[in-house]
Amino acid sequence: MYISINNQFFASEDAKISVSDLSIQRGYGIFDFLKTINNKPIFIENYLDRFYNSAKEMNLEVDLDRVQLSGTIQKLIEKNNIPNSGIKIILTGGYSEDGNTLVKPNLIIIQTPLEISQSLPQKGFSLISYNHQRQIPQVKTIDYLQAIRLQKFVKENDADDLLYHNHGMVRECPRANFFIVTDNEIITTNNEILKGITRSKILGLNIPDYKFTERDFTLDEVYNAKEAFVSSSTKNAFPVYKVDGKLIGDGNNKITSLIHEQLLALIEKDQLV
Repeated sequence: MYISINNQFFASEDAKISVSDLSIQRGYGIFDFLKTINNKPIFIENYLDRFYNSAKEMNLEVDLDRVQLSGTIQKLIEKNNIPNSGIKIILTGGYSEDGNTLVKPNLIIIQTPLEISQSLPQKGFSLISYNHQRQIPQVKTIDYLQAIRLQKFVKENDADDLLYHNHGMVRECPRANFFIVTDNEIITTNNEILKGITRSKILGLNIPDYKFTERDFTLDEVYNAKEAFVSSSTKNAFPVYKVDGKLIGDGNNKITSLIHEQLLALIEKDQLV
């Protein structure tokens, strides 16, 4: 298994960065994550758009331009030969002598095997809500403190993951966007969230008799929704059957299933490009 650090390839056991890096000293850095299917990066241009935007927002310079970065990712794919995988691109604050000043960033690219499933479970996720607003939510930073810290809380509530809200206004899950379905709308939050790539693909779909709406909504609206689902690179559209112990809808997930199928068709189309 190889890892790329600053455009050089290392065996995973030899891939190291210094403890002086600001990602360790201050938790300063960004990342992005995309998947490969049959060695083909899916929607890579969209992910690179977000990655470079995150770097700009955090005042981090990327040594490689888009073509060079795409080339390094492709070389890593060829060296590792893991057809279905996750690619994580990490940009850290760099080796800072005083542990505070921004310096030249370190660019790390990691590939790991990923199980690709095309079928939806009948049950789906159970979520537990938690009052938390992420810092700089439009940027994909390495700050996942609450998601890690609250793992015990999630288990104690017999849930699979968190659903963040800001004083009752729904935001997102730690690693996914969140949607609800009503009689004729598919609604997702528009404010103070990271706008996922899969989320953007969903908003471009055509679902007969339904319109997409981006707006704030409350936990009470979640409890009374017909369906709920999360979206992410690894899950596509994935049903949520329970939030805060309350069952969502009647469990048929008809709209979620339709969205999931249309996403699979988009992914298949992208593989052919």
